[in-house]
Amino acid sequence: MESSSARSNASVENRLGYTRSTSMDSARPSLAARSGSMLSRRSSRQGSRGSISLSREMGDSILNSMRHSLQSADQMLGDIDSSVLAQLIESGRVLAPESDVDEDIANNSKHDKVGPLPDTAMMQNNGRSVVAPISSIEPKDAITDVSVNSAIKVEPYKLSMKLDYAAYMIHLAVFGFFGVFTRYGLQKLFGPDCLALTSDQSPLYPDLPSNMLGSFLMGWFGIIFKADIRHISDHLIVGITTGYMGSLTTFSGWNQKMVGLSSKGHWVYAVAGIVLGMFIVNESITVGAETGERLRSLILKHISEKSSIGHKYDWEHWRMDTRTKQSVLLSVMMVLMSFLWVLSIVLAVVNVRNLADGAVLWMGCSVAPPGVWLRWYLARLNGQGIGKQGSFKWLPVGTLAANVLAAGIMAALAVTSKAVHTKQSTVILSGIQLGFLGCLSTVSTFAAEVYTMRRSGQISRAFVYAASTFLLSFVLGTLVYSVPVWKKHYK
Repeated sequence: MESSSARSNASVENRLGYTRSTSMDSARPSLAARSGSMLSRRSSRQGSRGSISLSREMGDSILNSMRHSLQSADQMLGDIDSSVLAQLIESGRVLAPESDVDEDIANNSKHDKVGPLPDTAMMQNNGRSVVAPISSIEPKDAITDVSVNSAIKVEPYKLSMKLDYAAYMIHLAVFGFFGVFTRYGLQKLFGPDCLALTSDQSPLYPDLPSNMLGSFLMGWFGIIFKADIRHISDHLIVGITTGYMGSLTTFSGWNQKMVGLSSKGHWVYAVAGIVLGMFIVNESITVGAETGERLRSLILKHISEKSSIGHKYDWEHWRMDTRTKQSVLLSVMMVLMSFLWVLSIVLAVVNVRNLADGAVLWMGCSVAPPGVWLRWYLARLNGQGIGKQGSFKWLPVGTLAANVLAAGIMAALAVTSKAVHTKQSTVILSGIQLGFLGCLSTVSTFAAEVYTMRRSGQISRAFVYAASTFLLSFVLGTLVYSVPVWKKHYK
């Protein structure tokens, strides 16, 4: 097993090296031309050395970013084993020591810096932390002027391990609140009370709009703009992808609606809801990735044109690379999390007691953060494989476990609500389903993993992963929910 894994890793590195060298060779002529043009214009205008270096670095960054098109991604993904690709959205930078990551990056290439997939796609391979080499490739030797480069390069400030971990937790909680708010609002907007496009009695389940939107946004921020946002803050990109989009989408709610339809004998609707829903979220993330790539190209083109005529972009000031910036951001996010959480708990108690309309929403928000945190923790299992031998490393076990676990608990709470059948218990259980279980399960991450497997040419693995997720969740939901409903004749 170890020799096979080593050969696989060597093959991956060789293929990635070939792809990087090809991309860099194709980019060098335009890079040299642009750098020469920019330097000549700056010299004629008697610009300072600092502005020249900033413009050159910006031009190199723009050219480097433009190489991350869907076409080059297709070429790279087609050559990489899917065990590397299984680590996608949820992992977070704190899961592997910084030194280990830097060592593996150095081993992959002496001149290239390879960034992780969203949210830092890391895996353990033969006891070493490996970064999935897909998201970003930034050539360090693009700027030939060493003195200029050293003058502008500043070592970013890093939080201590405890503060770093706390920052991730706080960002996840804050963006998780926003995800629950958005999902609840979309349920009401497209539900029977407003547009009447979704319902519990059709394959167009109430959470379909939020799953579509979350998958679309994952194509933007989890695939295309991920490296750009991560350049500003690692905590921010984890908060957006894992916190917001993971909480905006819910697999457990989707599965429970299909289980509910099958328990009433509407098996055709249940199967149609699964098949149609999977097709829609797959198309949503595909459209998101394609439109995001085009939008990013337009933005980079605009910035390139502006910078070539003397405009100066100080986007480096947005980067959270100093102690002051990180302290301020952490304090603001901490205050925001505390405010939203306390407000949600207070309003949940008041509204549940009075059975007001917003009781389910505020109850859901009050239990949302633990759901996000548990899913983020389970994401550590991604890429670890199954058993002591680490079999099936390509399978995202963490995401699979989170979705199946949430589906089982969702079914248990649904049948409990029918058994107890009081208004307050129904509101409380519905709030837990909306908040905790809705945030514990995710469709955006699931769709991104399936999408990545498909784009890498691993169609069979994508099918097995998707089928396993639906089959395990649906069977568990049927055993926990449908069997008691059939036996007790609950309405």
